[in-house]
Amino acid sequence: MNLSDDLTSKFDLSGKLAVVTGGSGLLGREHAIALAGCGATPVLLDIHESALRDAAEEIHAATGVRALTAVCDITDERAVQRAKQKIGDPVSILVNNAANNPKVEGRADKPWSRLENFPVDAWNLDVAVGLTGAFLCSRIFGADMAAHRGGVILNIASDLALIGPDQRIYRQDGLAPENQPVKPVTYSVVKAGLVGLTRYLATYWAADGVRCNALCPGGVENNQDPAFVARLTSLIPLGRMARREEYRAVVAFLCSEASAYMTGAVIPMEGGRTAW
Repeated sequence: MNLSDDLTSKFDLSGKLAVVTGGSGLLGREHAIALAGCGATPVLLDIHESALRDAAEEIHAATGVRALTAVCDITDERAVQRAKQKIGDPVSILVNNAANNPKVEGRADKPWSRLENFPVDAWNLDVAVGLTGAFLCSRIFGADMAAHRGGVILNIASDLALIGPDQRIYRQDGLAPENQPVKPVTYSVVKAGLVGLTRYLATYWAADGVRCNALCPGGVENNQDPAFVARLTSLIPLGRMARREEYRAVVAFLCSEASAYMTGAVIPMEGGRTAW
């Protein structure tokens, strides 16, 4: 085998099942496309059946691979167990991608996002989806990986797991300070919690051949308000937001044998924002 073939083979995921939570979302689809492009069969978990169908069609059109889908509320332990039973075969890869991510830009009518007003029920829901869901999926699928002596867990965190949000980018003209929208506290807490979960799992199951790393993306272009984009990109050394497909290669790397000696790592990929 020549060097080129050897390097290519490190990314080969043929025959592997890869669960992606929040699989019908903007980045969930991209993660699944990356894994399918390397030969894996993605298994999309989400709560919206129609969105899952749309995502599966998009993945098939992009890769020729038919993704599996399962309607699943990952905050419900029994629902995750049922999804595992439905899948049947052992899962080799888990991408904990699901999260609540309330959009604050352009929503001047939402002072509830401010810490002083933030509702406990919103806190509980955000933590349930982003952290409890990741814990349950990691426990249920990860324990099976450990029993089969190998697997990969990838937690999708955020640049805001590493730095505090600059609330100035969400400001709206004409609003009093106490009414300005902000990035909710739960987003930072959940994403930072995923970094902690990553390090815990990486050390807990290392002897069983299960690796766990975290990816910290930055903001992704998605037809946001131009004024918001201008404020955000002024904080990014590369001067722009990410394009949705730009995370495919790093996901393929982190979920394959190309990163075989990497576990417990936290990878920022945010255009340099956390370097400033």
